[in-house]
Amino acid sequence: MTDTAKTFETRRLYQQIADKVRALIQQGDYREGSRLPPERDLAQQLGVSRPSLREALIALEIEGSVEIRMGSGVYVCSRALRRSGMPVSMGESPQELMQARGVLEGGVIVLACVHATPEGLARVQASVEAMRADIAAGRDVLEHDREFHVRIAEMTGNSVLVSLVAALFDERRGPLATHMRKRLEGQPTWHEALAEHEQVYRCLALRDPLLAESAMRSHIRAAADRWVIP
Repeated sequence: MTDTAKTFETRRLYQQIADKVRALIQQGDYREGSRLPPERDLAQQLGVSRPSLREALIALEIEGSVEIRMGSGVYVCSRALRRSGMPVSMGESPQELMQARGVLEGGVIVLACVHATPEGLARVQASVEAMRADIAAGRDVLEHDREFHVRIAEMTGNSVLVSLVAALFDERRGPLATHMRKRLEGQPTWHEALAEHEQVYRCLALRDPLLAESAMRSHIRAAADRWVIP
């Protein structure tokens, strides 16, 4: 396999889609200042899903090729504002990230139920209360959100699982994920997330692995719906 082929295969799906949209712009299909087709139509034209296209468009906005105007559409930027290409360190696909978290953390909480201790449960509950305080004060909740998930993983006693949960969560700090968070997250979504965390904690405290797994998977699906697929 050639080096070129290897490079292409390692490019994430949203990057490949962004390449196609960028090529359409560069070859003159969409002129400077013009609006791209509606998301549904463009996704159909390219043969991709709308969530994947949305990630690609946000990546293109970060690099300066397009501007996303809420309620209006996506517009081609001036050539003077465009950069030469997409940064390599744009980050993982948010929709793939949330899918991976659902698979991993659904299993992690089952093991946490088996190894739950009063001390461990108290630490998880403290993270929930810290989130509540952050929301009430209008502070960024992300750090205590991360703490909640990592502390559940710590209850398994498996350091590899703790590292994996933390690493997947920290992908939310990548350029693409951060840009999406700024657009889509706010106080109403954090109130919903808090209620879901409370439900996860209640099921964990009951040491019921089936209920806890269901609650965790439901929470991560809901988080994906709020953040990735609005």
